[in-house]
Amino acid sequence: MPEHILVSEPTDAVVTLTLNRPQKKNALSIALRDEVSDALDAIAKDERVKVVILTGAGDVFSAGFDLGEFQIAAQDAGFYKKLWASSDRFHQTCITFPLPLIAAVNGPAIAGGFDLAAMCDIRIAAPATKFSHPEIAFGPVIYSLLHDLVGGAITRELCLTGREVKAEEALALRLVSKIVPREALEDEARATAALITRSPREVILSTKAKIIARAGIAKAGTLNL
Repeated sequence: MPEHILVSEPTDAVVTLTLNRPQKKNALSIALRDEVSDALDAIAKDERVKVVILTGAGDVFSAGFDLGEFQIAAQDAGFYKKLWASSDRFHQTCITFPLPLIAAVNGPAIAGGFDLAAMCDIRIAAPATKFSHPEIAFGPVIYSLLHDLVGGAITRELCLTGREVKAEEALALRLVSKIVPREALEDEARATAALITRSPREVILSTKAKIIARAGIAKAGTLNL
């Protein structure tokens, strides 16, 4: 059984996947990333499912990768390889997931958490949501995911400066489609999912395949995205 995520049973063809490390601000550890990848692989094969809602437990969507693991990786070559293999699989699994992903962004989505939200097809935000890439101060930033959503000019600025984008600006940039009160976030995500699930699963799969193809995000290692 997963330790770091919660996966609901399908209800009305919708599954909710919750990052469940609130005490660590839902940091994307190797274990959590692998659990997400495993869960999405299984869900993709489940004929009962048409849409996945992805959210975080507590007040943070995700604070990004678990920085403590980078400290271990700096001293352990085997762990370093494991960390990046997990990361590469996680990103490719999310990018190529064949069904719609709706991010119910319940709070800050920082660094790798920003990337996770960008890998979803639709983002609905709570007022406390904010996005940023502070990791630019010490390492490379993933570019392609955001470029597909908001274009080159905005992406270049955000990836080069790492500045913070709060919910209202994110809405103006069309990075998120709606801002709703935190207590209404789950219901709004489900309402959006209900619009999608009216379509047959094969139509949804076909449309999502077009989205993936049009995005043109190459299969590449994490730091080359």
